[in-house]
Amino acid sequence: MKKGAAQTIRIIAGQWRGRRLPVLDAPGLRPSKDAVRETLFNWLAPDLPGARCLDLFAGTGALGLEAASRGAAEVLLVEKDSAVAAQLQRNADSLQAQGVRVHKQSAEDYLAQLAGKLDIVFLDPPFALDVLPRLLPALVDKLAADGAIYIEQDRSQGLPALPEGWYYHREKRAGQVVFGLARKKL
Repeated sequence: MKKGAAQTIRIIAGQWRGRRLPVLDAPGLRPSKDAVRETLFNWLAPDLPGARCLDLFAGTGALGLEAASRGAAEVLLVEKDSAVAAQLQRNADSLQAQGVRVHKQSAEDYLAQLAGKLDIVFLDPPFALDVLPRLLPALVDKLAADGAIYIEQDRSQGLPALPEGWYYHREKRAGQVVFGLARKKL
């Protein structure tokens, strides 16, 4: 598919269940597979109602919009590409998603100015980027004591090492991806 042409993602469950939303075909942009999202959101089901979530490399918005559909109170979608961020905003508007905010900014810049604590963070950066080892230490300070971090990577990269005091509560492989849910040791 040529750059700029539309594809779609599907909201799996919640208030917007079954809705298909257009996404741009841009380099490095790939939605998390439905089966991966289904597993992730089964893991997160008790944590989602009323949660404050951050989708730091929002891309298609599949993770953040799914969280909003399933009851998250606030979802922050961060995307540095102007065209992709504009499509995210159109999708949020079409859903009338009042708790969803789109921020056109780099992950690093957004984290530096983020105020308040987060309950859930989604980290699914383009596979070519090697940013997680640098971002994770700054990110853990932004999470609530019982917060969770979801990480999705190319299987060949594996899951990154976590900052001290954090562990992978759940891990799984699916096709060419490996994903995990990290929590703070209590």
